[in-house]
Amino acid sequence: MQIAANGAREAGAEVTVIDLKDYPLPLFDQGLEAADGIPENVMKLKKLFLDHHGSVIASAEYNSSITAVLKNNLDWISRPALGESLLAALQDKVASLVSASPGALGGLRGSIHLRSILGNIGVIVLPDQIAVPKAHEAFDGGGSLKDAKQQANVQNLGKKVTETVRKLSAYSCDHCL
Repeated sequence: MQIAANGAREAGAEVTVIDLKDYPLPLFDQGLEAADGIPENVMKLKKLFLDHHGSVIASAEYNSSITAVLKNNLDWISRPALGESLLAALQDKVASLVSASPGALGGLRGSIHLRSILGNIGVIVLPDQIAVPKAHEAFDGGGSLKDAKQQANVQNLGKKVTETVRKLSAYSCDHCL
């Protein structure tokens, strides 16, 4: 994640790196939501997503899919707060995906699921994604990838999200059909 964040910074983006462990949440349940409302940590995350136009989502892969924590967070963040439009924190946002796994596919199968989920809730998922195989061997002691080409590719994900957000923000639809 830090590698992609550095790429976004180099492209001029203001970057906020979050770790979902810092935002503990109950398992999503509409009954719980109806009874107790939206948890405070969801509101904090939603604000971050509302304030940012793009993201790089880094995920591990568990049993050929995304982590339960990531799915749970997406389920909560997708819920509209009072006075908020449906999917306001996610819809029309730009995202790129990076995954890592100790396996030979580097989390690729989980990224396929994540791409599908995000696309279904209106996120513009860029086609480029990186899967880092044998993650336990891929990084040096400083958190950089040992393979310089792979390091550059992950950095480029952050740059591409930044460039795409910038292009979409500059686009005016005065002459659209």
